[in-house]
Amino acid sequence: TVTAAPASSSYTWDLTEFFKTKADWEAASKKIEDTYIPQLKSYKGKLSDPKSLLAYLNLKEEAFILCENIYVYANLKADLNNADNEASEMASTSQSVLTSLSVAVSFEAPELLGLSTEKLNALKNAPELSKYKHYLDCLSRSKEHVLSDKEEALISTFSELSASPEEIYSQAAISDLTLPKVKDAKGSDIQLTGGTYSILLNDLDRNTRKNAFEGMFGAYNGIRNTLAATLSAEVKKNVVFAKARGYQSAQEAALDGNYIPTDAYDSLIKAVNQNLDGLHKYVSLRKKYLNVDKVHYYDMYVPLIDEAPDTTVSYDEAKKMVVEGLSPLGEKYGADLQKALDSNWADVYETPNKTTGAYNWGTYSSHPYVLFNYNNSLDYVTTVAHEFGHAMNSYYTNKTQPYIYSDTPIYTAEVASTTNEIIMTDYLIAHAASDEEKLYLLNNYIENIRGTIYTQVMYAEFEKAIHEKVENGEALSADTLCGIWGDLMKKYYGEDFEDDELANMWWARISHFYMNFYVYQYATGISAAYSLSRGLESGDSTKIDAYMNFLASGSSQYPLDTLKAAGVDMSTTKPVD
Repeated sequence: TVTAAPASSSYTWDLTEFFKTKADWEAASKKIEDTYIPQLKSYKGKLSDPKSLLAYLNLKEEAFILCENIYVYANLKADLNNADNEASEMASTSQSVLTSLSVAVSFEAPELLGLSTEKLNALKNAPELSKYKHYLDCLSRSKEHVLSDKEEALISTFSELSASPEEIYSQAAISDLTLPKVKDAKGSDIQLTGGTYSILLNDLDRNTRKNAFEGMFGAYNGIRNTLAATLSAEVKKNVVFAKARGYQSAQEAALDGNYIPTDAYDSLIKAVNQNLDGLHKYVSLRKKYLNVDKVHYYDMYVPLIDEAPDTTVSYDEAKKMVVEGLSPLGEKYGADLQKALDSNWADVYETPNKTTGAYNWGTYSSHPYVLFNYNNSLDYVTTVAHEFGHAMNSYYTNKTQPYIYSDTPIYTAEVASTTNEIIMTDYLIAHAASDEEKLYLLNNYIENIRGTIYTQVMYAEFEKAIHEKVENGEALSADTLCGIWGDLMKKYYGEDFEDDELANMWWARISHFYMNFYVYQYATGISAAYSLSRGLESGDSTKIDAYMNFLASGSSQYPLDTLKAAGVDMSTTKPVD
């Protein structure tokens, strides 16, 4: 349901805070092309001198801060109205400007990594480069895995080819997959699509769910050998590139980009495996509630609560609830959050041609910009808390850190938002208007744990297993992949779960397996957030102070160190336990 936006500018962005006019935006773009790019290029071959490197890095920061404003402004403008051709053209132009600037500084890493270890260490320890010490340390860590110029050039020629497995998968599993029509409870034929499948899998009629499951998984099973060959090619590619760069495994190579040791990944899997009884108990509860002999895959998504509570919450009410709900984060956070909510940081309501969903964006020199499509539902209250978790994280980081450390690493990016979401959910449960509302919220809570921790870690364990098979010289056939998946399903879901042979094709539907050991981060993020939220809700001022420091850390430390300083050690099993 589209919620009509109140006639007030307090619910919309003011993008003139970036540029007053299009002419100002164009002048900034021209400055990047005509001034910054030539100046930055002039430093090529001069980065071994500390003073020259400092001047270059400061100029680069200045250029990228301006370029970020150019890019984000144009894209925010386009997201407000995707039918605005001028905004779309500006967004396209801004991408070209950003690409040109990125290409202009592409000599930086190769030049620095081409220096001797002694020279690089001297730059790291140069007093004038103290601000950039962590950046140079991160760069030098990759030195042992950087090849000769000739070898790097050879590997770069394979970059387009290396994307082939994912491209072929997308064509086979999305564009060319033929989905059948299936019958619903009334005997009507329903054409399966990604959208209708999700709806039918939530249907209260079991035959409808089964028909949808068999139709969808049967379609994937029909091209099982193609999809197995595609995934096998992806894994082989990861293994080959890891070996070429001197890593012990594809897993180590993939995690090294975020400076995460393989022990942390393996610890996550170990922790979840030690706590499978919780998921087994939940499956048994579903069996009892649904009154079935065994729970099948298609029984795992039907809601245990028949429908969402009919609770209407205006955006102004949601703001009050979010400030009150997040009070465990302390007085400073509460005051800053209230100011943010009252200062046009959010474009709140759905309007024609506006981008769907919700997100937080912004630049180093701007305040965060939050996009909503607010619908007056109770569910959206937690979305407001979630996105403003991102926003406050950006706000504190940008106020505290220099530009070079203002990015939040992927490993920690969802922690601030999910911590907010958890604390907000606890508040809503404590203040539920009825048992039905409380049960609805609890069910969502449980499903969030199941989907984000158990399921994603099962994916991560599968990903680790298939890479190890290739590293051991074994082949990945469709039968092999289904066998590994079936064993994991039995282990994770327990004795009350029926492992249908067709359900073992589940791996074929996961596009994230073409993102090279990515999925585990969903589970680490929520695990860290649960651990931190419990400490914050205890009212311990020391834990609140540590969390506020975490929100201001950006990428100034390695991700595991950042979380450890906040009070959660992700190298152990404790957060998941």
